[in-house]
Amino acid sequence: MSGVMKRMGMIFRAKANKALDKAEDPRETLDYSYQKQLELLQKVRRGVADVATSRKRLELQLNQLQGQSAKLEDQGRKALALGREDLAREALSRRASLQQQVSDLEVQHQTLQGEEEKLTLAAQRLQAKVDAFRTKKETIKATYTAAQAQTRIAESFSGISEEMSDVGLAIQRAEDKTAQLQARAGAIDELLASGALEDRSGLGSRDDIQLELDRLSGGTDVELELARMKQELAGGPSAQQQAIEGGAGTGQQPQGQPQTHRFDKQ
Repeated sequence: MSGVMKRMGMIFRAKANKALDKAEDPRETLDYSYQKQLELLQKVRRGVADVATSRKRLELQLNQLQGQSAKLEDQGRKALALGREDLAREALSRRASLQQQVSDLEVQHQTLQGEEEKLTLAAQRLQAKVDAFRTKKETIKATYTAAQAQTRIAESFSGISEEMSDVGLAIQRAEDKTAQLQARAGAIDELLASGALEDRSGLGSRDDIQLELDRLSGGTDVELELARMKQELAGGPSAQQQAIEGGAGTGQQPQGQPQTHRFDKQ
């Protein structure tokens, strides 16, 4: 049972992969990949902007602390000049605390500055890759479009495309139907001419009479030819032959000869 399920799963995946491969358009895939790279590049640029903003904020804090430190140093000097050593000591103590903060902020500033430089370099490299990918993408798309058009033209000329195959099948069906109708019409004509089929329209009666007349004429020709051969064998014309010839010329039967009518049965 496990083997059957694995086989069914493999067949399903194979058919799904074939369907996806048929439905996939490489141009759409390239455009989607390019769009994802642009989104990644945009994120990197936002990161660079965030780091730069943090660095700028630290610089403002450093400037502020350095200004306060300079002010406390000036106040301590003035207090010491006035003989207020206690105030001068307090001012210098506060200044030392500010200096510690300044030192910590300077370390953070250097760290942020280094991160900013790394992100800026990464963004530049990514921008170059995106530009190169865009050029390659457009080249591949143009090549694919040209190859697709060329393939369609070749298939049209060779008749293996779906559209041309449908046209070819339609033409073949039309030719087969035309040949079938022509064969049927010819067969009916032959059957009517032979008398196997009766012409119920009444238009073929004259043709039947003409056919009978033709048969009578053919029979008379045979009789005349037979009489001629008898004359040749007898060595000269006979009265019977003359009578036959006279009857043939006047359209009457010679006397003493029984009238015979050759009418073939229809």
